[in-house]
Amino acid sequence: MSSEKEPLFSAKNLKLITTPLGAQNPITIQVLGICSALAVTVKLEPAIVLSISVMFVTVFSNLIISLLRNTIPARIRIIVQLVVVASLVIIVDQVLKAFAYEVSLQLSVFVGLIITNCIIMGRLEAFALGNKPWPAVLDGIGNGAGYGFILIVVAFFRELFGTGNLTLPGIGAIQIIPDAFYEMGYANNGFMILPPMALIVVGIIIWVQRSRDKDLIES
Repeated sequence: MSSEKEPLFSAKNLKLITTPLGAQNPITIQVLGICSALAVTVKLEPAIVLSISVMFVTVFSNLIISLLRNTIPARIRIIVQLVVVASLVIIVDQVLKAFAYEVSLQLSVFVGLIITNCIIMGRLEAFALGNKPWPAVLDGIGNGAGYGFILIVVAFFRELFGTGNLTLPGIGAIQIIPDAFYEMGYANNGFMILPPMALIVVGIIIWVQRSRDKDLIES
């Protein structure tokens, strides 16, 4: 008698998406991909675009490696993974240059550096090589979303308090802090758009997360 087929969105599968958003976040818990979190979060627009790009690469690299997992010799698995990731990154880079050239310039080398993103390579090694395609896809979505969530939060606060605006893809800069505040003496905090503030904001997020969940505090 065959066992009942597991639902696509079973509780087990849903955890692959939700866990990286919280208790196993790749940036705040595993401290992976931290360089781009500090470098591209001056504005919200490049943070959103890079988040989508990383999720695309994570999802499809997980899927491809999972499909090929039984045919990849162990001794060359890293080379195969790098070829797959590099091919996907080239696609992302060319699409950005074709349809979002200004954002591509803002992201600069950080699009190419997706190839060496520890989150992507880590999930390929730790999950995609040992699991079926559908769980691998969900794992890619979860880790891509967890990474992107932190980037977007950091960029939101940095741009909002640093310039008073929020820059959205396809829309441009939108003034959030009203002129009335400036007339009353409010001034933008220029320190927010300097590199050290990115690290401070990430640190605050890590502190808040560990304050809410004591199990995340290392003994």
